[in-house]
Amino acid sequence: MDLNFGKCCGSKKKESWRSVMLLAYQSLGVVYGDLSISPLYVFKSTFAEDIRHSETNEEIFGVLSFVFWTLTLVPLLKYVFIVLRADDNGEGGTFALYSLICRHVKVSLLPNRQVADEALSTYKLEHPPEKNHDSCVKRYLEKHKWLHTALLLLVLLGTCMVIGDGLLTPAISVFSAVSGLEMNMSKEHHQYAVIPITCFILICLFALQHFGTHRVGFVFAPIVLTWLLTISGIGLYNIIQWNPHVYKALSPKYMFMFLRKTRVSGWMSLGGILLCITGAEAMFADLGHFNYAAIQASFYFGLNASA
Repeated sequence: MDLNFGKCCGSKKKESWRSVMLLAYQSLGVVYGDLSISPLYVFKSTFAEDIRHSETNEEIFGVLSFVFWTLTLVPLLKYVFIVLRADDNGEGGTFALYSLICRHVKVSLLPNRQVADEALSTYKLEHPPEKNHDSCVKRYLEKHKWLHTALLLLVLLGTCMVIGDGLLTPAISVFSAVSGLEMNMSKEHHQYAVIPITCFILICLFALQHFGTHRVGFVFAPIVLTWLLTISGIGLYNIIQWNPHVYKALSPKYMFMFLRKTRVSGWMSLGGILLCITGAEAMFADLGHFNYAAIQASFYFGLNASA
């Protein structure tokens, strides 16, 4: 490995706004494909059979308020402003965080600080941690060996959950989309057509992965952008046509009103609210494919397009 080349490429340089916008456009098709369609399943999953709608629409406003504040607190505040900044030399994901922790705290159970690793520019660029300012958390982690194992298991669990979400969510999304064919098909034909069509679409989607992230991003970015603009237009039309006062759902008080009115049924239905943020973990896991500025810019653009 050419160390001079690594130092040149590894140095932090200010990227042009064109390259950031290009990466932001690509990230729309890769990072936000799942997150942009997640809210579709919320209402169907949240409203259980024993939850009845009242004339005041407090239940609907309550769920809308939960969705709005969940999207605001988790993807926006948590990921865009906090989690995306916790990168390991531009890489994201649970193992990137684990590697970063292990280089500053002696908790690694995996081979670390090999001779080949020390030759990498990422290690040379980092300033060694000052030993005079060891925190109590660091000393506590290094002292208790069982925390080393617990930390590694937590990292493995988080990685498995991301992989599981990457496998299950596309299957659910495509199956739900293809299930819309039942509107134009008889029950017998619908029973034997949905699953084969879903499997064919999934095979085609996963077959595109070997072309690389940049090509997949260019293909799906206009699709996701068209989707965001379409649902924005449909939502705006429905607000004007049916209920212009839906903006009241932005108030957090409707969340408490929903729980107070629905009680146990409302608490049981809150699991459906989590569906609105499925795919948010891709913002951090795909950080290495893009960068912080690109993912942040594309989030603001997608938020304005779907607002």
